[in-house]
Amino acid sequence: MESTELAVDRERCAGSGMCALTAPEVFDQNDEDGRVLLLTSRPGPEHRAAARLAAGVCPAAAITVKG
Repeated sequence: MESTELAVDRERCAGSGMCALTAPEVFDQNDEDGRVLLLTSRPGPEHRAAARLAAGVCPAAAITVKG
C-alpha cells in the first residue's frame, strides 16, 4: 500500500492559497497570516493525488511530498 507523507514550510509559504484551493481536505490557510496549515500529514488514498497536485502548484515550493 502506497503511503504519502506531507510536510510544509510555513516560513517559505507566500500565502497564495493554491494548496487550500487544490486540496481543501488536506490544506487550509491561517486566518491571521494567510500561511499554509497542514490538516493531515498522511492523506488518505482519495486525497493523495490532490495533495501532490497542490505541492506542484505551490508558487513558493513550501510543500514537501514523501512517498
